[in-house]
Amino acid sequence: MEYSPILVPVVALVAWTLVVMVWMVVTRIPAMRKAGITLGTARRGGRGANLDGVLPDEVQWKSHNYMHLMEQPTIFYAIALTLALMGMGHGINYWLAWGYVGLRILHSLIQSTVNIVLYRFTIFALASLCLLGLTVHAGARILHDCLG
Repeated sequence: MEYSPILVPVVALVAWTLVVMVWMVVTRIPAMRKAGITLGTARRGGRGANLDGVLPDEVQWKSHNYMHLMEQPTIFYAIALTLALMGMGHGINYWLAWGYVGLRILHSLIQSTVNIVLYRFTIFALASLCLLGLTVHAGARILHDCLG
């Protein structure tokens, strides 16, 4: 079976997101126990955000990053799948997709460990440029097809 190469970085980012989810759980559960919180005693309707200020910041950083992986990457998934369906998931788009994924992984590592905002923002901005490039390529192709 043949598939578009751009799907490889898509699967890689999904896999990384699952790694971050596990990292979040294995750091959060012991911190919750230490704080005297169990799933049975957690307040009804509670959310992870309710643990900010209760659990150590270093524990919560993993959760914050996991949530970030649910935000902008959804646009990446959409544009990568669009490019795959358009037959444009190779060449520069393939490398821009890998650039995006690599930068998001680096962003995760920074946010989940040292959490220096300047570093996070710089990596986020670079990843966003990759996403912009992917979007411009798809948009240019659509525009070309509509006008041509």
